[in-house]
This record gives sequence, C-alpha cells and structure tokens, in this order.
Amino acid sequence: MNFLAEINVMPLKEILDPQGKAVTGSMKNLGLTEISNVRIGKHITLEVDAPNEEVARQKVEEACKKLLANLIMESYDFEIKALV
Repeated sequence: MNFLAEINVMPLKEILDPQGKAVTGSMKNLGLTEISNVRIGKHITLEVDAPNEEVARQKVEEACKKLLANLIMESYDFEIKALV
C-alpha cells in the first residue's frame, strides 16, 4: 500500500525564530498590526510504500528523527493517509 505523509517541522517555542521575527515586523509595516508572533517552519510531503498504516507511521517517525527534524531545535508532527 502507498501512504501520503504530511509533516510539519517547527522551531521549538524556546528557540529564537529570526525569520518569524522579521515577518512579524513586516506585518506591522504593512498595517497588519493584528498579526503577531509569526513562527516559520517547514512543510514536507512524502509517499511511503508499506504493508499497513502502522508500519508507514514507524517509517515516517524514523525519517523525522534521523533526517527531517533537528530535535535539539525543532519539533514535528505528521498525518498519514492511504493513497487510493
């Protein structure tokens, strides 16, 4: 079976996010003062060939921990759905 994983990787809340800070400042300059505390991360999609959803989840978890996220500075979450 093929599964689609959608992964979000974000800087930890305790870590300074210079890109987010710059965008927050730009929002104010554009008159969008209602927008604050912007955080910028990564959105990753990938396909997994696995016999079932549990194995697909394990593979995505392993990919996140070993390559896609720097666990010292980032957190991640993901969703998986079967491709038809």
